[in-house]
Amino acid sequence: MQINYDFLDNYTFNNKAVTLRNHIVMAPTTLRASLADGSVSDNELNYYRMRAQGPAMIITEAAYVNDLGRGWEGGISVSDDDKIPGLRRLASTIQSGGAKAILQIFAAGRQTTTDILRGQQPVSASQQAYPHGEHEVPRALTHDEISQTIADFAQATKRAILAGFDGVELHGANLYLMQQFFSPDSNRRDDLWGGTVEKRRRFGLAVTAKVAQTIEKYADKPFLLGYRQSPEEPMTPGITLEESLEFAKQITTLSVDYLHLSLKDAFQSPFRDQADTQAIIDYYRAILPQNYPLFVAGLLKKPEQVESLLDTGGAGTFAALGRELIIEPNWVQKVKNNDEAAIRYALSPSDFELLGIPKILEKWLLTRFRNGLPITTDFEFDPMKPWQYYKHAVIQTPKPIDPTQLMTLKKRQ
Repeated sequence: MQINYDFLDNYTFNNKAVTLRNHIVMAPTTLRASLADGSVSDNELNYYRMRAQGPAMIITEAAYVNDLGRGWEGGISVSDDDKIPGLRRLASTIQSGGAKAILQIFAAGRQTTTDILRGQQPVSASQQAYPHGEHEVPRALTHDEISQTIADFAQATKRAILAGFDGVELHGANLYLMQQFFSPDSNRRDDLWGGTVEKRRRFGLAVTAKVAQTIEKYADKPFLLGYRQSPEEPMTPGITLEESLEFAKQITTLSVDYLHLSLKDAFQSPFRDQADTQAIIDYYRAILPQNYPLFVAGLLKKPEQVESLLDTGGAGTFAALGRELIIEPNWVQKVKNNDEAAIRYALSPSDFELLGIPKILEKWLLTRFRNGLPITTDFEFDPMKPWQYYKHAVIQTPKPIDPTQLMTLKKRQ
């Protein structure tokens, strides 16, 4: 019997008259495959083209808004007008499959290195290195540099509009610059931009307001504005859930069309308070307007999980799939065609080329992300021979879904 999943229904942003064909979003995936100057490469275009037929929206890898914002080699740049032609190709490639194209924009702050910045010292809200591991001590941005960075986000948005994207997403999560200003760990300032939680919010709110003004001024068609947020930080002092919820309430008053939660698990409870068993998504639903668009990322793989997420969060909830769409570009199509048995949930090293995975991402998946990605065979990775994999008959399967998170599937005749 055909299962009619609610997440396959369309959704319209009433304030922008933008309709998404389903509730599946491709989460931003760091490909590291741009050219040396940050220009979009053919490998990137091929990767996005292969995944544009199913999801309602594709959010690109984070594009840096200025040269000091570069976070890794092979990242996308939106820092100069000469990048617009390549970005236009990227937007049109995504849209050719029917998906909305959203350019995520960011500055890395202290989450980079002097080498990546071509000799420049990393910058942040304060001279405070990331506390775990060995990291460079950044220099604190001056007031004028902060104002210029806000303007750089606005100029990046204008370039995204000129390139034909359907929106931008501000990357206020994953410990990058916007989060660094909000965090009491990385922001030790005692001026206009730090010292109290209200002042720590100021940079993110200023960027959001300036970007919203830019959209209103330059966009001649509906253009979405999203904000990605990490609700908590593991360090002490660090961002608390209560602070993030208050920040979210303020963000959503600034013409922000959706909020995107970056979670380790879409159904997780707060990790700073182990006694609290309520799901973080429940906290957000309690403070956001009814059915306000809420994107949730966090190890979502199976259709039952996605349907359960919508049952939990309501009609305005979207599932952001990242690793699963690396493994299975046709995830949505297979669900729609009642062909769930054919969905891949593990990655075979033999299929990298078939899946359009750029070589640099291939190496990244098999090293840094090896423990977080289901691989069909075990192997020894030789950095001197990255094209060879020494396989053994060890099968890794996805972790079973928590039964308490599953929903009763709605079957219709």
